[in-house]
Amino acid sequence: MKTAIVWFKTDLRLEDNETIVKAIAQSNQIIPIYCFDDSHFGTTSFGFKKTGSFRAQFLLESLQDLDKNLRDVGSGLLILRGKPEVEIPKVVRQYKVSKVFAKREVAYEEKQTELLVQTALFKLRCEFETLSTSTLYHAEDLPFSIKDIPDIFTNFRKKTEKDARIRDIFAKPSVIQSPEITSRQLPTLADLNLVAQTIDTRAAIQFKGGETEGLQRLNYYFFQSKSISNYKETRNGLIGADYSSKFSAWLSLGCISPRYIYHELKKFEAEHGTNDSTYWLVFELLWRDFFRFMFKKHQSKMFQPSGITKEKEIPKSVSEKLLHSWINGTTNIDFINANMLELQLTGFMSNRGRQNVASYFCNDLKLDWRYGAAYFEQQLIDYDECSNWGNWAYIAGVGNDPRENRYFDIDKQAGLYDKNCLYRNLWLK
Repeated sequence: MKTAIVWFKTDLRLEDNETIVKAIAQSNQIIPIYCFDDSHFGTTSFGFKKTGSFRAQFLLESLQDLDKNLRDVGSGLLILRGKPEVEIPKVVRQYKVSKVFAKREVAYEEKQTELLVQTALFKLRCEFETLSTSTLYHAEDLPFSIKDIPDIFTNFRKKTEKDARIRDIFAKPSVIQSPEITSRQLPTLADLNLVAQTIDTRAAIQFKGGETEGLQRLNYYFFQSKSISNYKETRNGLIGADYSSKFSAWLSLGCISPRYIYHELKKFEAEHGTNDSTYWLVFELLWRDFFRFMFKKHQSKMFQPSGITKEKEIPKSVSEKLLHSWINGTTNIDFINANMLELQLTGFMSNRGRQNVASYFCNDLKLDWRYGAAYFEQQLIDYDECSNWGNWAYIAGVGNDPRENRYFDIDKQAGLYDKNCLYRNLWLK
């Protein structure tokens, strides 16, 4: 009897998940696993938690939902904790597993872990196959090789839209054959050395993790409220659940796939028509793809002070006083303070807010951009490694931007997007 492991990471779903479809096709029984990697809950060299309590809570909810959905089709989720290269081989030996399937990684640390697991499995004569499950466009379908992808988004977008296609989705399996997987308690936040934090009631949206919640949000945003019809006009909003899709949190853990969103959007367009707003959501998903492919192309350069630029002077140190005034929303700019308090108290901030606080951090405070990116990594519920670090490098002028200085006039921005001070009054009262 051929037994395979499906190693879930940031692909916590059954709908449109090629790893589980391939595993079922090639095996008699499947063991779905998730490993709490201790390194994901440590402190980074910048002094911030790698995973903060908001995102950890969202992860726990997502795993609980995945386990339920797996049990509904005859399986379950085996929870491991420790180093994946140590814990996964233990399961391989116990169940005589012949192959492990997993989502393919692109960022440096995740690639290193992937290599360690592959090496450990090779010693056990166990195959290891990774599959690309995180992007709208599959890397193999791009009109250029990874090394030749343009570093400027517009060039990438135009050629990709013209010459590449978006693949169909993989159907959710109706049944999964598994050995008995006993239900195991997930770790608590305290187990992960984190303190529980309740999302502030002023939050734009009360996020809850899991594929079930992600699909409900999509259905609401597209088909119930039809908010997608006005997305381009409202996407720079600051208050409320529906000024933007808010899909980012579920996308970040793979509770929903970009291709699934795309195909549901096509259903909406068939019924209600195409407009600039429906296109713009795909445009934003393409930006997400772009940063992922940039990490695949440039690897660890994306974390270096000078990013992918050949030479760019950035601060060699960081002022603790300025850093903490930014984090705690105690700068002399009320628009920055309001956004930073929202992030601190909810784990979320609008796209418009993110661009402004990052520009202020890099251009006004003149601090090392990597500290800002690392704080976002700790704090954001919807933290996505490639999008976060790619966007910060972009704002800092060391990433994928043909312009030398991407500076935001904060007063002008506040006047445009918070004309009546409703947002500032909400968070600064």
